[in-house]
Amino acid sequence: MKDLYGPSPKSVVWVDVPRLNYFMIDGTGDPNTSKEYSESVETLFALSYNIKFMIKKGPIGIDYGVLPLEGLWWVDDMTKFDVNDKSEWKWTSLMMQPEMITPEIVQEAIENVKKKKDPPALSKVRFESFSEGRAAQIMHIGPFSEEGPTIQKIHQFIRDSGHELAGKHHEIYLSDIRKADPAKWKTVIRQPIKT
Repeated sequence: MKDLYGPSPKSVVWVDVPRLNYFMIDGTGDPNTSKEYSESVETLFALSYNIKFMIKKGPIGIDYGVLPLEGLWWVDDMTKFDVNDKSEWKWTSLMMQPEMITPEIVQEAIENVKKKKDPPALSKVRFESFSEGRAAQIMHIGPFSEEGPTIQKIHQFIRDSGHELAGKHHEIYLSDIRKADPAKWKTVIRQPIKT
């Protein structure tokens, strides 16, 4: 899925995002200070890794890499979306799951994680499909605080092509921010359009 998860940092490209299955958790507030946000991330990783090992050790017997954390970001009035005031932000943390994952496997993973760790956000998880359709995207290299010009570049690309923005601002976090140098963080920035 290189077209969805590996765009170039040099230029904005069009992508058609199919319907895919995700674990999702919704919340509000500044992701840098919100306990709710950090709990959602912990829960998504715990579930995704549990399922990975269930599939690897089970009858399917396939090993795969856990997919990256993703985020949808918005405010009720997008004309007031302010990168410097994140207190009013709304978000959905999500992680894509392979198409072989069934609701039965999900339920078993939730029960496993509940027994082992029982993270606070576990009761907020939902497993559902999501389709963005046509979108523009680019790779941002560097800290999240420096995404502004990259986001503006996408928005201008969309407007210059005669389209309108639609849906929610979407980010895909390809780097482990606990280990990587912030100057080298890789984040896919995606913006759906009105079709």
